[in-house]
Amino acid sequence: MEEERNWAGNYRYSASELFEPERMEQLQEWVAKRHKVRALGSRHSFNSIADTSGSLVSLNKMNQVLELDPSRGTVTVEGGIRYGELARYLHANHYGLHNLASLPHITIAGACATGTHGSGDRNGNLATAVRSVEIVTASGEAVTYTRGEQPEADGAIVGLGALGIVSKLTLDIVPSFDISQQLFENLALSRLENHFDDVFSSAYSVSLFTDWSSDRFNQVWLKRLSDADDTFAVDDFYGATRATAPLHPVPGISAEPCSEQLGKRGPWHERLPHFRMEFTPSAGEELQSEYFVPRSQAYAALEAINKIREHIAPHLYISEVRSIASDQLWMSPNYNRDSIGVHFTWKPHSEAVERVLPIIEAALEPFEARPHWGKVFTMAPERLKSLYEKRLAFLSLAASCDPQGKFRNSFLDSYVW
Repeated sequence: MEEERNWAGNYRYSASELFEPERMEQLQEWVAKRHKVRALGSRHSFNSIADTSGSLVSLNKMNQVLELDPSRGTVTVEGGIRYGELARYLHANHYGLHNLASLPHITIAGACATGTHGSGDRNGNLATAVRSVEIVTASGEAVTYTRGEQPEADGAIVGLGALGIVSKLTLDIVPSFDISQQLFENLALSRLENHFDDVFSSAYSVSLFTDWSSDRFNQVWLKRLSDADDTFAVDDFYGATRATAPLHPVPGISAEPCSEQLGKRGPWHERLPHFRMEFTPSAGEELQSEYFVPRSQAYAALEAINKIREHIAPHLYISEVRSIASDQLWMSPNYNRDSIGVHFTWKPHSEAVERVLPIIEAALEPFEARPHWGKVFTMAPERLKSLYEKRLAFLSLAASCDPQGKFRNSFLDSYVW
């Protein structure tokens, strides 16, 4: 493990070993015998949340679809499966998921454990699709938490790896659907003051991209349900003009890795992500941060960021703004409030990014911004803890699964315990 790093290359794992079980019994026996354990997903976290001073376990070889149950409207999968893999299976069987993240390359278990999201006014984050989760606890025992049956399920689903190793998930599914993607360029930030809801309700999923070099959004991506396509033939979108060629979110980069654009209909799993499964979206030389603010204060929060853009722009590849519906998952960044996520994809300038993050966090402090659990931030631990009203209930739940702290690490000790 000495040279093992995350996808971005900015973090080196400190664990002494990495185990890849092929069967549930192997996983249970191995977890029971170790002193310190954490799960390693697709390595798309940008901080130490997945690390441990002990042993890492990857479910890369436990990545199968276990059951498709149309009568219950669910699919059950092993903990190592990735969204792109499951999406192809579901589409082939005429089903889909309500949403996907920008990247189809990430593991479902890791995305749900950190409250990662897709996009859309009516769409909860990816973890809201979880019907039940099976977790291998410190003793090696497998326990299952099911939404609607145990109140603790709302704490276990976005579990931050604190309860144990997620070995199986059952997800809600929907009938397969088509999406088309329309792009517009050059939307003024000021147009959101009176048209924020109009913009973000105009499609199933809406993304605004800016490099914060000006007070305008470079691009608007509208992912629309196919039955709405024929009613959306405008060339002007609140002052933004329709794109006439495919675009990459980052200016100057080829759009070849991106999902199909310019209004061409296609299946949900080929349009909801920004990038295609068969392409690696980048070499990983980047850092990422994201902050979630209440939707009701979103425009004021964006104005606050705009006022400090000279600190941001020199170190930024691109920033994305998306909407996420509220949920009741205890440690979700969207707990109990409709949210707007403001995402930053940084150039690999670690020291510069560490200097600018406190400036952003200070600007967003009046809006009680919650950082994404798996991305880089500098917020003080006590401040972060204060933003989660169900934190103590979560600690009690984690202790019931892991009384000796087998799954705790320095990140959780600082920001949750």
